[in-house]
This record gives sequence, structure tokens and C-alpha cells, in this order.
Amino acid sequence: MFDNNVFLENSCKNIEADGSITGFELQTNITYYRGIPLSMLEYVHVVLDDEAIPDESLQVSLDRTDWFTLKEAETVTTYKWEYGDPLYIRVNYAGGLSKGTHKIKLTVAVRTAYIPIPLEGTKERIVEIA
Repeated sequence: MFDNNVFLENSCKNIEADGSITGFELQTNITYYRGIPLSMLEYVHVVLDDEAIPDESLQVSLDRTDWFTLKEAETVTTYKWEYGDPLYIRVNYAGGLSKGTHKIKLTVAVRTAYIPIPLEGTKERIVEIA
């Protein structure tokens, strides 16, 4: 139902810190029609070229300034993820994505106050790294 909100097109890119590529980043919109506190993010899963990335390698941010591990995000109630605003997902992956084509699948689920199951969306894209 919310698959078209997940993994925004052309949002995947390598990230650099201190002169070296430390991983890659992608963006998603919320899988709900309203905003929620970041603590209501149920899970994020990334699969790169048919290999699941460990959850411990993921960080999320609403502003690209403050980054949280998925475990830390469980307690973040002061940041609200609004409908239409992207969530930035950083994948700590030494060396980042190599040049060429990659298949990336992103799954995002959120909890809401009155729906008893998480609202999940999944989107797989082929990305080209130049």
C-alpha cells in the first residue's frame, strides 16, 4: 500500500567522511499519511545485491545533522517525522557502493497510535553509481 513512498528515486549516493567513502545513503518517505515521532519507527531493512545489511550498520536522520542508530531511534520522541519530509538512511558500509549497477531493496515500517500492526512499505530499485 505504501510501497511508492519508500526509497525515493535518485536518492542513493555514497557518503564521505574525512576523505574516505564510509558508506551510502538513501531516502524514504513515511509509510503513513501523518507525521509520527521518530520513536514510532518500527524497523528499517536494507538489502544490497541480495545481501541483508545488519541493522547495526544503519543510522537514520530527519535533518542530516543528528543521526541515530535504530536502537537509539526507539527513544527519540522530540523529533517528528512529517508526511512529505524524507527520512535519511545512512548505511555504514566500508568503501561504499562500487561503481556500476546495484540492486537495493528498502523496507520501512512505522507504528501508529490506533492501528494494531505496523504499516510497511518495500521498494526495490536498480541504482547506478558513477
